[in-house]
Amino acid sequence: MEENRTELAELGEFGLIDELSKGFQLSKGSSLLGIGDDAAIIDSNGQLVVTSKDMLCEGVHFNMMYTPLQHLGYKAVVVNLSDIYAMNAEPTQIMVGLAMSNRFSVEAVKEIYAGIQKACARYDVDLIGGDVSSSMSGLILSITSIGLVNEDEYVKRSGASKGDLLLLSGDVGGAYMGLQLLEREREVFEAAPTAQPDLSGYDYILERQLKPEPRKDVIDLLNELEVRPTAMIDVSDGLASEALHIAKASKTSVKIDEDKIPIHPQTKQAAEQFNLDSTTPCLNGGEDYELLFTVKQEDYDKIKNIPEWTIIGYMGAADEESELIARSGQRVPLKAQGWRHH
Repeated sequence: MEENRTELAELGEFGLIDELSKGFQLSKGSSLLGIGDDAAIIDSNGQLVVTSKDMLCEGVHFNMMYTPLQHLGYKAVVVNLSDIYAMNAEPTQIMVGLAMSNRFSVEAVKEIYAGIQKACARYDVDLIGGDVSSSMSGLILSITSIGLVNEDEYVKRSGASKGDLLLLSGDVGGAYMGLQLLEREREVFEAAPTAQPDLSGYDYILERQLKPEPRKDVIDLLNELEVRPTAMIDVSDGLASEALHIAKASKTSVKIDEDKIPIHPQTKQAAEQFNLDSTTPCLNGGEDYELLFTVKQEDYDKIKNIPEWTIIGYMGAADEESELIARSGQRVPLKAQGWRHH
């Protein structure tokens, strides 16, 4: 039981909005008008406005049994910011849409917003508005993210050319394996509620699933190095799917070297537990929120020594097949299963 539980009906929609928005202050010069009017107003200062929207639905994208509410609020924000960074843009504002049933108290909703506030503070964005509603089918959390970019600096998926190098930040597959561990322990708990969860030694991949971080550092470093990617995308639906998105949009093919795909030791260990080839969660998992981008070969000397960036392949001609170059040397067609929500 929750202590000091306040029922949602006691505050009503507008009272709840007032309660949740108390801790948020506007810090961006471009945020002219935020919560409290019919619409927010953003001054673009002559820059391009970039916007993205993402939705997290209970039972599809997360399970309340193992998802802390603050983590949920935080994750909902950062996965949206990842899309803005993938455009080489700076996120500046977010708007929040929340639908919930009366099984959630005001205190529970405030926990979600505490996570949202932490993400806003960490990535320097303003909450400028949104909407709350009732739901008959669990909790739904939707975020709209807004960012700014100079007209000559944004990066699309469609700019890659034959011969461009394909780079990946960080490592992949961890979030998918973290989810498999959480789902396994959920099934164990449902069968035997007194059983203790066995998650020791997997802190990294559990955090990759429950509290991911977008790669703002990659954008900052690219700007510092004066390297502009020819194409970029965030890895939310699996490495294979995202690489093929770039290839399709750019009218090229893509070649990925299996041996070059960065994988964390915990991801590899968990894959072995589940009798999976470790490449499978890397190619077809999801929710890693790393950045996959292409650069021209003449930029190789600028990027070759960045420890958290890995050259995993290159872009081929449009009339060639997209391929995975296996560790054995065999070339197999690159297929995208993509992220399948449970």
